[in-house]
Amino acid sequence: MKINMLFMLRAALLIWTFTSLLIVLRDVRKHKDEINLKRKGAALAFTGFITNFFDTWGIGSFATTQFCFKVAKSSEDETMPGTLNVGDTFPVAVEALLFFGFVEIDPLTLVLMIAAAVVGAYVGASIVCRWNVKIVRIALGCALLALATVMVCKMQGWGPFGGVGEALSLSGIKLIVGMIGNFFLGALMMIGFGLYIPCTALISILGMSIGAAFPIMMGSCAFLMNASVPKFVKEGKYDRNATLHLAFFGSLGALAAYLLMKYCFDLTTLTYIICVVMLYTSITFFKDAKNDK
Repeated sequence: MKINMLFMLRAALLIWTFTSLLIVLRDVRKHKDEINLKRKGAALAFTGFITNFFDTWGIGSFATTQFCFKVAKSSEDETMPGTLNVGDTFPVAVEALLFFGFVEIDPLTLVLMIAAAVVGAYVGASIVCRWNVKIVRIALGCALLALATVMVCKMQGWGPFGGVGEALSLSGIKLIVGMIGNFFLGALMMIGFGLYIPCTALISILGMSIGAAFPIMMGSCAFLMNASVPKFVKEGKYDRNATLHLAFFGSLGALAAYLLMKYCFDLTTLTYIICVVMLYTSITFFKDAKNDK
């Protein structure tokens, strides 16, 4: 049962990603006159590799890619949302396919958490769009700051926080809470909130191992981003040249980061890295909330 479910999940993602690739390549062929791989090629290759390298470590790639695009003036702002979603679909799919086997996570927990995020993206976006974005940012910032502090205390054995979570499955009320949480994280992703770090926080709160967050968050994003490809391609609202660089060099960056993490970091080191990322993301939420009009 375990092997079959993971195999089916990988097969579904692989087929969907291959379909997305065919859609993109067919569109690129139609507009081949617009393609010039040498135009800003070095900058775009670096952007794709480095942003998805760190994305594989759970840092996220959207903000860093936008920063690189603006500094190098390598892609237009108008098409940036489509470029990010279409171009990074393929590196994120690589991440998910690799991380489905990162830890021995319960396949049913993995599938249900991913499904909840996908349903949230389709159904819940209309709900969260009515929320006050500034309040959401402040709430997420406070939650991540508190959780990072608690996680460090757990790692050091300070205070009455108990040990770091080691569970690789959820059941009962914890599974329900996890699905509801990922539902809303999938919805929030549709209005610009990254899913990676809040999902890691959710997994930790529920007592699961930090390692279990990687297949859940990457699988969620991989399926969500694949779903966005046909719309952006149909409307032509993406930079084809930049997308090709992100797809190819981003996939290489994801693979390199996975190999380094898999063979050089243990979960304790990884947990400390995630704590630092949580603190950084918390500060970013507070900064964005302050600048909100």
